[in-house]
Amino acid sequence: MKNHIVIIIFGLIVGFAAKLYAQQGIPITKAEVLNKVAETNTSIKISEQEFNEARAEFRQTNALFLPNVSVSHTGISTTNPLMAFGSKLNQEIISQNDFNPDLLNDPNQIQNFATKFEIQQPLINLDGLYQRKAAKTKMQATALQTKRTHDYLMFEVEKAYMQLQLAYKAVHVLEKVLEAAYENNKLANNSFKQGYLQRADVLAMEVRVTEVENQLYTAKSNVQNTSDYLSFLMNDPINVLYQPQDSLKVSTFGTKNQIIPETRADIKAMQLATDSYESLYKADKMTFLPQLNAFGSYELYDDQVFQGDANGYLFGAQLSWTIFEGSKRFGKTQKSRATFEKSKLQYEQYVSQSNLEFNKAKRMFLDAENRLKLTELALNQSKESLRIRTNRFKEGLEKTSDLLMVETQYAQKQLDYYQTVFEYNYAQAYLQFLTKE
Repeated sequence: MKNHIVIIIFGLIVGFAAKLYAQQGIPITKAEVLNKVAETNTSIKISEQEFNEARAEFRQTNALFLPNVSVSHTGISTTNPLMAFGSKLNQEIISQNDFNPDLLNDPNQIQNFATKFEIQQPLINLDGLYQRKAAKTKMQATALQTKRTHDYLMFEVEKAYMQLQLAYKAVHVLEKVLEAAYENNKLANNSFKQGYLQRADVLAMEVRVTEVENQLYTAKSNVQNTSDYLSFLMNDPINVLYQPQDSLKVSTFGTKNQIIPETRADIKAMQLATDSYESLYKADKMTFLPQLNAFGSYELYDDQVFQGDANGYLFGAQLSWTIFEGSKRFGKTQKSRATFEKSKLQYEQYVSQSNLEFNKAKRMFLDAENRLKLTELALNQSKESLRIRTNRFKEGLEKTSDLLMVETQYAQKQLDYYQTVFEYNYAQAYLQFLTKE
């Protein structure tokens, strides 16, 4: 009697919790999740900032074509013979007296203020051209990686939403099983009172009720865990309970390509990364060649601050060639070549690994398709068997142990079926992700 009361109270608590659970669920569609993830996901924002970094690095190479312009204003006070005479000369105030040897050797203190406008213009820098090409290729590769990150997170949304659907299906199935377990337990207690069943049969039924209750709690925890993951993807507060607007069912995803396309964003990004390393290798080789740069300046001089009664200009070109710099350039060139060769091997390995994963995914889809047919057939058979055994149990023609076994099998077949539906849909979504151009 005591156990019977405990089970009834437990059932009321579970029923109340299930009702509260349903009330707290926030309805959400897959399209809403996809849109919000695209707008607010942190990983996507990080990848966008990585692209901004690469674009900024490329823009820095504009210095290869644009001039470097600077302005300075310098003030000095000196009695240095050379500096004093030069300052007067720049100020255009030299007179006949300034050639007096006494004044030349021991000049009076003089102030000089110089305003200088300076420009430097690169003309021929072959290493810089290849560095610019490498930076541009890196920017393009980063843009493709950003796109692939977006594609991956959309696939993660597909998987997480299906997991949420599966979790709710498990809750629904186990709630029905628990309902039936309570009813069968009630019948078992009545039969025990009438002397048709032994105490062991009643205890077996009560154990079955406890097992289903535990399974139900675990299923509800899975709902919360999946909701937390969706919240993480959407960059929303955790501990929000979501409820999918559509139920888990067999779906068909469009998969056009039956091979891994070379234009897939991540594969193309790897190829561009290899091209970037090749350009850097060529840039290091170009450092052995001379560089040609132009320069010019316009200068204002006076003995008063921010004045310029005298002026002059200077312009010219410089051809510079570093013949030998120790072994630094040789070592740097060897390193960049090794990096380039490594990137080619990494690209080949990545393509090979992608094809391996694709073949595995195709087999996974075929296996899921076959299991789907078998589990659906097994589910129908188990449902019919449970219906027959339940009717016989109500008439006292079936053992409790046999009913419990069939009931457990039916619940398991339902869970297996929905798990297979999830695997079937997931396999299609994964194939679509792997073959997305």
